[in-house]
Amino acid sequence: MEIVRAGSFAIPVLYEDNHLLVVEKPANLPTQADRSGDADLLSILKAYIGEKYNKPGAVYLGLVHRLDRPVGGVMVFARTSKAAARLSEAFRAHAQDRRYLAVVEGALDGPLSLTDWLLKDARTGMVRVAAEGAPGAKEARLISRPLAERNGLTLTDVQLFTGRAHQIRVQHAHAGHPLWGDMRYGHGEPGRQIALWAYRLILEHPTRHERMRFASRPPRAGAWVLFEKKIDMAMEADRWDEE
Repeated sequence: MEIVRAGSFAIPVLYEDNHLLVVEKPANLPTQADRSGDADLLSILKAYIGEKYNKPGAVYLGLVHRLDRPVGGVMVFARTSKAAARLSEAFRAHAQDRRYLAVVEGALDGPLSLTDWLLKDARTGMVRVAAEGAPGAKEARLISRPLAERNGLTLTDVQLFTGRAHQIRVQHAHAGHPLWGDMRYGHGEPGRQIALWAYRLILEHPTRHERMRFASRPPRAGAWVLFEKKIDMAMEADRWDEE
């Protein structure tokens, strides 16, 4: 597996062809340039493509979805404008399967089906649950399926049906189950890495129209270590389910 290195970050390349670039985003790396001025994944990957293929000038790489800065896992980028248009439409239509593993506070009695209206404060970047139909609020839907419980925490498999900013974090916190390590919407503390990881992405290739599956395991650190065996079992079961 090829590894793109930039400073302290190591970025595994999960798949690459003329139309797609799929990588494992490290935690704490911004998806794209922001006000912090820190290195960002999109710029790093553009530099990687430019160097690898000896492309002079600006390199095209389409951003079709995002992960929050503290969150890691599978991300896909488009290497052509045609691929970008088709992938963007697929994400808008929710025609792909995005799954996350998360560790939340408390116990879930069973699958948690959540529908909320989310409103983002453009000034602070914070997102909150608003009344249905509130001006600017967008509907957010997900299902969170508990996999294991230990020490007052629950490992859960989250399936998104919409793609709203901070959706998983805000909806779980509003339901009384904030994510472990979340300093914005939960009870995180300095030094704790939020336990949220994009572990699976299934989509249709934009030109070959083949169903493609990509997976990434959460790091063996933080709250994840409480659920090592269950995570391994979940990753293995997921692999065989798609074969």
